[in-house]
Amino acid sequence: MFVSKVIFLKIKDTKSLCPECGKPLDAEVYDEGGKVYIKKTCDEHGEFINTYWSNDDDYNRVNKFEPSITSVENPCVENTAPCPSNCGLCSKHETSTVLGLIDVTNRCNLRCPVCFANAAASGRLFEPTQDEIRQMLKNLRNLKPNPTPAIQYAGGEPTVRKDIVELVAMAKEEGFTHVQIATNGLKLAMKENLAQELKDAGLNTVYLAFDGVTPEPYINNRGRDLLQYKLDAIENCRKANLGVVLVPTLIKGVNDHQVGEIIKFAFDHNENIYGVNFQPVSFAGRTPADQVEDQRITIPDFIKIIEDQTDGEVKTTDFYPPSSVEPVANFIGALDGEKPSVTLNCHQHCGIATYVFREKTEGPGKDKLIPINRFIDVDDLFEKLTELTNKLNEGGFGIKKRVLASATAALPKLVHTSRTPKGLDIVRILLNVFTKRSYDALGAFSKDAMLISCMHFMDPFNFDEDRVKKCVIHYATPDGRIIPFCTFNSMYREGVEEEFSTPLKKSKA
Repeated sequence: MFVSKVIFLKIKDTKSLCPECGKPLDAEVYDEGGKVYIKKTCDEHGEFINTYWSNDDDYNRVNKFEPSITSVENPCVENTAPCPSNCGLCSKHETSTVLGLIDVTNRCNLRCPVCFANAAASGRLFEPTQDEIRQMLKNLRNLKPNPTPAIQYAGGEPTVRKDIVELVAMAKEEGFTHVQIATNGLKLAMKENLAQELKDAGLNTVYLAFDGVTPEPYINNRGRDLLQYKLDAIENCRKANLGVVLVPTLIKGVNDHQVGEIIKFAFDHNENIYGVNFQPVSFAGRTPADQVEDQRITIPDFIKIIEDQTDGEVKTTDFYPPSSVEPVANFIGALDGEKPSVTLNCHQHCGIATYVFREKTEGPGKDKLIPINRFIDVDDLFEKLTELTNKLNEGGFGIKKRVLASATAALPKLVHTSRTPKGLDIVRILLNVFTKRSYDALGAFSKDAMLISCMHFMDPFNFDEDRVKKCVIHYATPDGRIIPFCTFNSMYREGVEEEFSTPLKKSKA
């Protein structure tokens, strides 16, 4: 009789958190039965074993894209305690801030059951003044050697602030290239001119919570049917020529069956919807924690859902971690004679993404989805750009001109024209990105594609110190700290809001 043997393989040691008391704990990440788990033991609350990645093949495939280290030269706090007990950023942190977040209020016009920020439930008002927000913006821009290029106002619901338009303009004044707000869209739907006012002030993107294409996911995730509000918000943004990224909070058994329909909706409204960033629910804040394993969706789960619901047109292997595109940033930086100011060097297990194009079919039948790596040899492109970057760094007479000539000659060989979507001159677009090296050139590429991505933010159950050290999304706080996203929401949010808030009964809000 043959008995299958489950193989246990230790991957690494790390630090995690006790889901009960929040205390930092030694943890082990290991592979067993084709899945990757994280295990830790609290002296008081016992052992916790939780899924880290649900497929070890996917885990190992992206593991080769280990990011570079770009620590800040001017840490905001001294390195006085073990990670993650003294976030702010300290000298142990291995990345600079690519996207800064500022919670401009903890007020909200909803009471979502799955709010990781636990907005509007503390009985206190956290709402930094304009002067405090300006200083937080300055703190992000003062990071060396790379000032933070992008900012997102969040909360709570940022549009409940009457001065949100002024705050957007303020971010532009402080030098941010990209400004976005994370919003439920209610105000954008109900106040028709708000989208235009925000656009005129300099807003680039609306990061719109969008949980599905039917009422049911909103009733579960948000407590009421919000679908029409979402549609109205998107339409008002379209009229203002304001870009939108859809942000579904994914929960197993609630809206994971609508992933394919959400992507189709995005393509159907791609006049101003540029991407969909799926976020599997994080079991922090107000999110119920008694069904973690039942409701957990990991990155491998997500990309398998995509493959299934697109009938295999977009496969699991079409997705890459954000760190995979570092060769592009390094090449553009080398062309300019300097290190890249923006490097997506977050941990390789934090997220996953791909660009997908949709080719219209004539007559009956559905349109065809074509991921970018189906017609570009992506791995070979990254390898070629790394080779050319090394040549640029070595220098020599006329090196830039010679390298650009080499890139111009190499790109057509890396593109399969027979598989390229009709009417898409991808070689010309990529050459424009490399030669013009501008925000607009990159935007010209993005408008022809839909960015399908997933960021799996951590909670105390799957918290991994290695990922935290390589986080590139950071909250700025009124006390001058800059705190990685997952530690802020797992450890620091409550303390920050309590220190810088006032009881609601004493406020004017």
